[in-house]
Amino acid sequence: MQHTTTALTSWIAAAVLASTPVIAPATALAQAPGNAAEAEAPAYPAILPLREQAKLRDAWLAQRLETVVPTLMREQGVDMWVLVAREYVEDPVVATMLDASSMHARRRTVLVFFDPGEGRPVERLTVSRYGLADMFAPVWVPETEPDQWKRLAEVIAERNPQKIALNISGQTALADGLTHSQHEDFIAALPEEMRDRIVPAGPLAIGWLESRIPAELEVYPSIVRTAHAIIAEALSDKVITPGTTTAEDVQWWMREKVSALGLKVWFHPSLNIFRAGQSAELTGDAVIQPGDMLWTDFGITYLGLNTDTQHLAYVLKPGETEAPQGLQAGLAANNAVQDMLTAEFRVGLTGNDLLAATRARAISSGYQPSIYSHPIGFHGHGAGPAIGFWDNQDSSPAGRYLVRANTAWSIELAVTNNVPEWGNQAVSFRTEEDMVFDGEQVRYLDGRQDRFHLIRGAADGPVEAPEAFSSGE
Repeated sequence: MQHTTTALTSWIAAAVLASTPVIAPATALAQAPGNAAEAEAPAYPAILPLREQAKLRDAWLAQRLETVVPTLMREQGVDMWVLVAREYVEDPVVATMLDASSMHARRRTVLVFFDPGEGRPVERLTVSRYGLADMFAPVWVPETEPDQWKRLAEVIAERNPQKIALNISGQTALADGLTHSQHEDFIAALPEEMRDRIVPAGPLAIGWLESRIPAELEVYPSIVRTAHAIIAEALSDKVITPGTTTAEDVQWWMREKVSALGLKVWFHPSLNIFRAGQSAELTGDAVIQPGDMLWTDFGITYLGLNTDTQHLAYVLKPGETEAPQGLQAGLAANNAVQDMLTAEFRVGLTGNDLLAATRARAISSGYQPSIYSHPIGFHGHGAGPAIGFWDNQDSSPAGRYLVRANTAWSIELAVTNNVPEWGNQAVSFRTEEDMVFDGEQVRYLDGRQDRFHLIRGAADGPVEAPEAFSSGE
């Protein structure tokens, strides 16, 4: 059944607004869910007002600047880190160091960290007319010295650093924020005798982006719980009417839901249909039918942190109360390989190490795995070691980074199983869950999926298609 654009838009608006939670004060964050088994239909955590979000993010930033940066600089033996970004050409690292009111680079934003040594505090400077929220002190008066590059060179020469780290990297975009033209201008301004002191800031940039402080980890479960709540509602009778709803309908319902909450997605949601007798996955205008297995890939951004989740659902046929055993076995196999991967986490191993060890263990146990997990945090595909790619199950340069403590991860993988109830059809069971590694243990931020979301609309018999989309309210 086809729906007009007007009818679909009206349905989405009514369905989304009917279940949008009210905004609550910051104290609600203290009730963040822990590592309990994932709830079947979790309640939505409260979403903070923008002013409260800004206060929280700025408090995190202040703590991170005081703790993470000095630790990384001393660990790497770097006494100066210079970061430069231009308006509309944001450096990925600079973008995470600006307070919530500054938001973006202005004209040219220059940040300088300098460690004077002997246990003294790391200086935080900005070569600009104004400071940044009392977090970076201004050291440029344009009326005295109009040339910003010349003033930056003076600031550097005054401190005489032995190593000057710049965000230049051929390996990862997240540590490669200094543009070619700005690199040329910087080199030209720098005293010649200091040019051989320049080093890539890769370990600093990656370490800054991947490190999660305790205050962030207290709230991260609520962010993941919000994503789980949206998925649970999307993969339910509130949104899906078998025989009527299309894959694309669900995708856009999710987008509208996120928008109604005042949040953003960092990629367009996926919704694919697996069907007995169909070798290819269905999506787009394909209509969801009883007996289908549904897969979604979904991620939101809130409080500067990202989620990345893949879940599975099953559409009950008349008389069914649960998914066929073959499908349940496929999800259980996926959970088993998740356990194998998380059991391998050790500080100092590379992503390639984790990939090889997990694949060897899974294959020897009779599974057909494909592992493509990654860090998460300030970015959905975050800084740190990759653990495989869906199109490369061997070692890769991106997997050479070392695993560190206090990092967050998306455990993303697939296991292929034959489903007896579908004529032994080979089906890829794909899931993704967010977790944190504290250096000794792993912990899912809001549990993980170990049972299917169930759409029950056809369970008691044929469903007559309505004239218009129903929200299930």
